[in-house]
Amino acid sequence: MSQEKKSIKIFGLPVLWFVIFAAITLTSLYTGNLPGGMIGSLLIMIILGELLGWIGDHTPIVKTYLGGGAIIAIFGAAFLVYEGWLPESSIATMTTFMKDGAFLNFYIAALITGSILGMNKKILVKVGLRYFLPIMGAVVGAIVVAGLLGSLVGFSLRDAILVITMPIMGGGMGAGAVPMSQVYSELMGNDPAYYISMLVPALALGNVFAIVLASMLNLLGNKFPSLTGNGQLIKGFQYKEEKQTYDIQKMGIGLLAAITFFAIGGLLGDFIPLHPYALMIIIVAIAKIADIIPKNVIDGASQWYKFVASNWTLALLFGIGIAYTDLNTVLEALTLQYILTVFGVVLGAIIGSGLIGKLVGFYPIEAAITAGLCMANMGGTGDVAVLSASRRMELMPFAQISSRLGGALILLLAGLVIPFLA
Repeated sequence: MSQEKKSIKIFGLPVLWFVIFAAITLTSLYTGNLPGGMIGSLLIMIILGELLGWIGDHTPIVKTYLGGGAIIAIFGAAFLVYEGWLPESSIATMTTFMKDGAFLNFYIAALITGSILGMNKKILVKVGLRYFLPIMGAVVGAIVVAGLLGSLVGFSLRDAILVITMPIMGGGMGAGAVPMSQVYSELMGNDPAYYISMLVPALALGNVFAIVLASMLNLLGNKFPSLTGNGQLIKGFQYKEEKQTYDIQKMGIGLLAAITFFAIGGLLGDFIPLHPYALMIIIVAIAKIADIIPKNVIDGASQWYKFVASNWTLALLFGIGIAYTDLNTVLEALTLQYILTVFGVVLGAIIGSGLIGKLVGFYPIEAAITAGLCMANMGGTGDVAVLSASRRMELMPFAQISSRLGGALILLLAGLVIPFLA
C-alpha cells in the first residue's frame, strides 16, 4: 500500500510535491497575495484544474460514465464560483485571462495548427466535403428525435426545434445563441435578450449531455473495437505517427506558426463572412495539402500542440468552468421534460452522424463525436471538454469544423424554418 501511495502523481509530480505547490498557491490566493494577470490565473487554473481532474479520473462512476476529469474540472470550478468559495478578485482575473486574454483562443490555435499540419495528408484529402454528410445527419437526427421526445412530454414542435434543438446544435454562445437571438428577434418579434434567456439553458444542458455521452462513446469503442478508429476518423488509413525528437527551438517555431495562422483567420474574417476559426482551419488545411510548409515548421507545430494539450488541458477546463459555465442557468433548466428533450437532441445527433458517417466510410464513433457531439456542445469550450472526455483530442480540427462551419449552417437553417414554425 505504501508503494502504491509513493507512485501517485498529479501533474507528473509526486503527490507530496504537488501538495506543496498547492499549499503555496492557496495561501497566496486566500491572503490576497496572488500575482495578477496571467501568472496568478494560470497558477490557480493548473493547480485546481489538475487536482479536480485527478479526482474525476480516480472516482468510480464519475471516471467511467460522467466524463472523468474533464467534467469535474469544469463543473467543480463552476461549483466553487456558485458557492462563493473563490475570492471575487481571482474569479475576475481568471475570467479576464480566459476572455480578454484569449487563453482559449491561444489553446485552440495550437491544437488546430498542430493537429492539421501533423495529420496524414491523404486523410485530409480523402475527408473533403464528405465530412458535411455526417454533420447533416446529426442535424436531421437531432430534429427528429427531439421533435418526437418533445411532443411526448408536452413541448410544441416549435419549442422543441427552435428553442431547444437549434441553440444546442448552433455552435456555442458567440457563434450560435447570440446571433440566433437576433435572427429570432427579427423574424418573430420580442427583444433578443428574451430569446437569449430561452436559448442559454438548452445550450448549457446540451453541453453537459455532450460531455457525458462522449465518455460513453469512448467506453463503447473499448467494448466494440470495430466501431472506432481510436482517434482516426477514416477507415482504411492505419498509420503510425512518426517518432519525433522533441526540440525546444522547434516548439518555439510551432508556437509562432499557431498564433500566425490564428492571426490570418482574424484578418480574413474582416471581409469573408465566416468565423475566424473556420477560416483558420481552411487556410491550415490548404497549406498542408499544397505541401508548402517546411518540415521543421510542421514538426514544431505538432510538438507545440502536444505540449499544450498535455500540460494545459485541465487548466483550460477549469477556466471554462469559471468564465463560461453558469451553474444557476444549468440548475434552472432542470425540469424532467426539458432534460428529456435536450437529451433527445444530443442522442439524435449521435445516431444521425454515426449512421451517416459509417455509410460514407468514417468510423461511427469518431463521426458521432466530431460531427455529432461537437455540433451539440458549446462551441470551442465544449469541443475541448468533449474531446477530453472521449480521450480523442487529436480530433480537434474536425471538432472545430463542426462547431464553426456547422454552426453557420444552423443559423442558415434557423432562418429558413422559422417562417414555417413561428
